Amino acid sequence: MTRRPTPSSPALLREGRVVASYGRHLLVEADDGTRTLCHPRGKRSDVVVGDRVRWQASGDGGVIEAVLPRQTVLRRQDEQRTKVLAANVDQVLVLLAAEPPMSEEQLARALVAAREAGVRPLVALNKRDVQPAFDEAWQRLAPYRAMGETVLPLALTDPHDDGLAALWPELQGHATLVMGASGVGKSTLVNRLVPGAQAQTQAISKALGTGRHTTTHTTWYWLDEQRHSALIDSPGFHAFGLHHLDPRTLAAWMPDLAPYIHQCRFADCTHRQEPGCAVRAALQPNGPLSPRRWQLYVMLLEELQAARARS
Repeated sequence: MTRRPTPSSPALLREGRVVASYGRHLLVEADDGTRTLCHPRGKRSDVVVGDRVRWQASGDGGVIEAVLPRQTVLRRQDEQRTKVLAANVDQVLVLLAAEPPMSEEQLARALVAAREAGVRPLVALNKRDVQPAFDEAWQRLAPYRAMGETVLPLALTDPHDDGLAALWPELQGHATLVMGASGVGKSTLVNRLVPGAQAQTQAISKALGTGRHTTTHTTWYWLDEQRHSALIDSPGFHAFGLHHLDPRTLAAWMPDLAPYIHQCRFADCTHRQEPGCAVRAALQPNGPLSPRRWQLYVMLLEELQAARARS
């Protein structure tokens, strides 16, 4: 006698990618492009945008039964909680602006988190038309350009902005998560690169019965019909915790410090005050290492050490 498949048997499960997250509502896209509104089984959901999942039909929607192994996971963690931002992205675009003033500390945190996750970082500075604030911010980014970061200027409110022409090739063939504080122009960037983005979010809001799209959720947009390149819009953030990092590895995730860490006299050098420290030697007048970057390193190191001591 042939046994009927159980509700969670492989015979009834389908696969797809989570392309939008609205609390317990998750929009799952199949490989043929069809989309189904699903919810996770159980009360707690660890499913995020970018996840590949297995789900089964249930009424007009679906139930997510399993999350497939993730290739990359980008997260931030503070004393209260860990927040997974997205899964299976291979690139992060940190969007800054002349106004509101850029936070170099938050930039440093985002770049460290990206590298620790195995994700390539990009940096763009928006509002090139806001002077002299833009030129001042661009100068502050000089150490990042010197250490090999890709840093691009943008003027997203200008329809003839040539910065988008330089950014576009960097996005091809990648799933790029856009990160940045509120007000830097993330929504404008998405609407410039994905003309149908507003229509997509309105359709999702209608399906959920919310009546409007809220910017507190993460959404995956395809940049091409072949679905080879994607842009992931994420909520603005005010703080970016790194408490999931081992403080002993911090310097290795900072590309301007990393070349010197194995030249120190002591293998366990913290690069703060030990004798024979190659990192601090690079801080000498006209040295290759920016004093501000070393100060950021020390601040982050002490924060991570304090977090470890409390845990």
